[in-house]
Amino acid sequence: MTPKEILELKHACDAIEIPSGQPHLLPAGTRVRVTQNLGDSYTVMTELGHMLRIAGKDADALGVTPPQPAESAVSEFSEKLVWDQLKNIYDPEIPINVVDLGLIYSCEITPAEVGYKINVKMSLTAPGCGMANVLRVDVERRLAKLPHVREVHVEVVFDPPWQPSRMSEAARLQLGLDLDTASELPIYGQW
Repeated sequence: MTPKEILELKHACDAIEIPSGQPHLLPAGTRVRVTQNLGDSYTVMTELGHMLRIAGKDADALGVTPPQPAESAVSEFSEKLVWDQLKNIYDPEIPINVVDLGLIYSCEITPAEVGYKINVKMSLTAPGCGMANVLRVDVERRLAKLPHVREVHVEVVFDPPWQPSRMSEAARLQLGLDLDTASELPIYGQW
């Protein structure tokens, strides 16, 4: 699969429209171009210009082998492990993970009766983004799979408003933003 290659879906599959978050069933034969394949999902563009997210479990619809979960020898829980998992969740429109985008506002790890409880506060780059629930579920699902994690709660918040200065230096460089003026870029809703 090459970035400009047009693919026909081998079978019908579920997809989520970006940025509205509306679910769709794409029929077999739908022609798409993969624009992003990061984390465990694919962002595709249809011939009609619709951007959609296809879950990794449906990769075979694209004619590729579904990603296999990496066998993990990790049996010990750590804060680093939590942050590493968060860095494997990507914004479906921007090829940067939610940590480097500055979308994770807090990640509190507390001991539970058995294991750990994780509370995450995260934001989105725009308050009206319909992908809020999709990204929230991605975070909850990934963190719940960690060893000794018993409970995960993710809250999507918009205060304080996200702004480009929250991005890591690496993310700003990847997007070609001037490091000195990123804090001067408008906050969402002020474009």
